[in-house]
Amino acid sequence: MYVILVYDVSVKRVNKVCQFLRQYLNWIQNSVFEGEITKSEYFIIKETLKKLINEEEDSVIIYILRSENAMKKICIGVEKTDMSHII
Repeated sequence: MYVILVYDVSVKRVNKVCQFLRQYLNWIQNSVFEGEITKSEYFIIKETLKKLINEEEDSVIIYILRSENAMKKICIGVEKTDMSHII
């Protein structure tokens, strides 16, 4: 599955969340990650984020697509991450 994950978390937790997500997804820009993951990786991400964030203060939104080809992505301005090296 292809996911786009966006988050808005407290400054004191943002580094932990960012470092964790870099293990599974590609950093696109501040608080935005995307990438192809398995169902088991999705479960790990979801359960770990529940432990890292404060659900009463923070927000994480995960958009799930069947594949990267199922979406159209348009970037206006500077693309923060070079994805050309990823197969």
